[in-house]
Amino acid sequence: MQEHAAQLAALMRRYAEVPMSLADACLVRMIELLDDGVLMTFDSDFRIYRKHNRRLIPLLAPESV
Repeated sequence: MQEHAAQLAALMRRYAEVPMSLADACLVRMIELLDDGVLMTFDSDFRIYRKHNRRLIPLLAPESV
């Protein structure tokens, strides 16, 4: 985590109004590092978050999320 601390802090600042938790920031950062990663979640905030500042995060989530 220490290796990615600057990126995590930047994500949490960017989404401070949501607010983004450290756990959410870690998941977004992991998806940024995986070219073909898909995030399974029940958290609707991941429909707001973007990887690399503008790209949708591929989600495996119920339609209601």
